[in-house]
Amino acid sequence: METARVVHHTFTMERSFRVPPERVFRAFSEPEVKRRWIAEAGHQQVELFELDFRVDGAERVHMRFGDNTPFPGMLFARESRHFEITPGRRIVMASSMNMGGRCISVSLETYEFSASEAGTELLFTNQTAFFEGSDGPKMREDGWAKLLDKLVAKASE
Repeated sequence: METARVVHHTFTMERSFRVPPERVFRAFSEPEVKRRWIAEAGHQQVELFELDFRVDGAERVHMRFGDNTPFPGMLFARESRHFEITPGRRIVMASSMNMGGRCISVSLETYEFSASEAGTELLFTNQTAFFEGSDGPKMREDGWAKLLDKLVAKASE
């Protein structure tokens, strides 16, 4: 019996904001703001959202996919732990993703904020180990691109 290999994938994304780094950083540190761009981002029902924004604090997001998605009715759970928080500059966290009660990936996420003439530059780096039955690198990159675009819109409100 052949065992499937873990797929490792790293990608980076950059986004620009017309607001200062402190304001963009709040989109990560304030639960009601983060919920709007990370959990209420598509056609799913949020069943749980918790954010304890501190080093060693946890973030938990449980959502059920809607009918117009690739996984209708399936429960999606993202559990994260914060390892470094430097206000206005950097966040490093690790996350596991579960679908239907099965872990499909584990990621290290780094968010780096820097001031620019226009406001803020965000550099996001995602390093993921994908397991059998996962969404895979392309779908994950596409998902993060949509989430970060939504973040740009929400941070500018």
